[in-house]
Amino acid sequence: MDAMTPAVLVLAGPVTPEQVPELCDALRARLRAGPARVVVCDVGGLGPPGLAAVDLLARLELTARRAGGRVRLRDPDPALHALLDLAGLGFEVEREPEQREPALGVEEAVEPGDPAL
Repeated sequence: MDAMTPAVLVLAGPVTPEQVPELCDALRARLRAGPARVVVCDVGGLGPPGLAAVDLLARLELTARRAGGRVRLRDPDPALHALLDLAGLGFEVEREPEQREPALGVEEAVEPGDPAL
């Protein structure tokens, strides 16, 4: 891992309240392990969104901030993202590369004999 590559913490769920301190410790360790001040939390396997997931992510963000870092989410369920926004927790989200649509009026394939536009 280089200075620009953030560490990744994979969250597989559902997460119980007893697991939260262990996950906070794991996040703290990743922040200490390298110069990157961001830890990416892969939440794709977290399970159905709910208040337990919101609580976990809020605690992880608080832990990261106390250690001088931040949390960035990878692959959040849209419902989880909406719940976090509703709770007032504005997380940075990793974006997938954007799929570009062809410009309007441009054909992707041309058949022989088709008139030019």
